[in-house]
Amino acid sequence: MIPPKPTSRPNRVSLWRYARLFRQDILSAQPARLYRAWMAEFRTPFFRSYLLNQPDLVKTVLKDRPDDFPKSGRVSEGLRPLLGNSVFLTNGAVWKQQRRIIDPAFEGGRLRDTFPAMWAAAEAAVVRLKGRTGHPIEIEAETSHVAADVIFRTLFSIPIEHEVAAQVFSQFRDYQRSQPILNVAAFIPLPRFLPRLHRRRTRQTAQSIRALITRLTTDRMAAIRDGTAPDDLATKIMTTADPQTGETFSTEEMVDQVAIFFLAGHETSASALAWTLYLLAIFPDWQDRVAEEAAALESCDFSVMSRLRTSRDVFREALRLYPPVPMMVRQATCSERFRDRTIRPGSQMVLSPWHLHRHSRLWDRPDDFDPGRWTTDNGKACLRDAYIPFSAGPRVCTGAGFAMVEGPLILSMLLRHFRVSAVPGQEPVPVAHLTVRSRDGIWLRLDPR
Repeated sequence: MIPPKPTSRPNRVSLWRYARLFRQDILSAQPARLYRAWMAEFRTPFFRSYLLNQPDLVKTVLKDRPDDFPKSGRVSEGLRPLLGNSVFLTNGAVWKQQRRIIDPAFEGGRLRDTFPAMWAAAEAAVVRLKGRTGHPIEIEAETSHVAADVIFRTLFSIPIEHEVAAQVFSQFRDYQRSQPILNVAAFIPLPRFLPRLHRRRTRQTAQSIRALITRLTTDRMAAIRDGTAPDDLATKIMTTADPQTGETFSTEEMVDQVAIFFLAGHETSASALAWTLYLLAIFPDWQDRVAEEAAALESCDFSVMSRLRTSRDVFREALRLYPPVPMMVRQATCSERFRDRTIRPGSQMVLSPWHLHRHSRLWDRPDDFDPGRWTTDNGKACLRDAYIPFSAGPRVCTGAGFAMVEGPLILSMLLRHFRVSAVPGQEPVPVAHLTVRSRDGIWLRLDPR
């Protein structure tokens, strides 16, 4: 059985048609040849873009010379209302300062500190789902719930049932469906003084979410001053000074960062967990192996993660097939020569985990679900050279290690208690909103083990 994959568009379409397809879903807007191409060029009247699949070119852009290929402003056009000037959108000196303040909160030792909060969120999810067994449920809504719970517990030491947390979660669900991945300014360069034509609902929801996050941030700053703040991620970040300048985040700057933590830590984890559960529903042999391994979850002890090897490999394989962030865009700042093509300054360099992870000239059986591939020579080589679900290089996701604890833990906890099965006639269709989700949700049935 081959897991679902979106239908590709014809090789040639008009710019107008391409823009419409792109706004609806960037996956099916691409031609099938990108799954074999080392490099592809796309021309518009306003700019040129190049998709890079050749591993050494991907390495050049992401690892070797990241300052020559900063994050493209075209992506930020659509996300700015919610994310402001967050670390996800900035470049240069501003970005480097933000990372110097944020990164210490996610160092290895801090993962052990956040583990009890992750465990508590996973146990809460089990309790919620015990009342929903025996009939179809839309699992993306449930994985969104538990992923958001993890973020609030680890960041602000509050469960998702907290009044403000519940409001943020509810309104973010509205936001992620109302916000296309790109708006018109991504295709047509606009002067900074012109309005960005965001949908009214998108602007309103973003403002509301940011107002709620401001409440949490202001309260935490007051607790820090009073010496009553818990030792969680928010406190760590807000009390960390840039070692070069001595500056800490202001309230507004912290709101920007919390917004991206919620987007990156909740939306992406929810997507990955939902697809992983679906894959295990249609591959029950692997599900049974994860469930057997999950017997190790007897007490809240971080050392148990070293025993969840199958769960880790299954989660890693789901991230390969359904990377939550399907494409990343960088911008060339100087003239380049890639594969006998002249790259002009301002050109858009597209790194696509979606295509790289399924590239037919790199991976054995690229469209198959096979968690066992990670022990093969091909899997090990591709893990090193062609696997970037969290990006790579200096801009690698600061929460990558966090996600690789959270995902396998929640997955194992759920499968220790439930057997999941697919709902006949409800095969999901992958589409890209803010992340790779299913067009009509992912419907599964849970039964007690």
